[in-house]
Amino acid sequence: MNHYETVFITTPVLSEIQIKEAVEKFKAVITENGGNIEHEEAWGLRKLAYPIQKKTTGFYHLIQFEGEGTLVDKLETSYRRDEKVIRFLTFRLDKYAYEYALKRRAKNQVKQEEK
Repeated sequence: MNHYETVFITTPVLSEIQIKEAVEKFKAVITENGGNIEHEEAWGLRKLAYPIQKKTTGFYHLIQFEGEGTLVDKLETSYRRDEKVIRFLTFRLDKYAYEYALKRRAKNQVKQEEK
């Protein structure tokens, strides 16, 4: 099993309910194909570096999971088929990137507890 991280951007015209439905749909694709979701973050509405489909903002969402390589193909196919997704990126974490992700996750958790 490899560790993966995927980030996708949805269109800014969606309601919160539609965004949650899209996220749940992609999480279901991961779990139905033998993957295990380790962590997820909703980064919210952010400005894009350049306009995509005449849009300058988008809702960002990150999911860290582990699974087989074939799972990534199925996940990216579902991204391509969904009109709500304007960009996505999925990559495999090597052992150093995975350790860094764990440290970043712990650091963010401490920040949230302080608030």
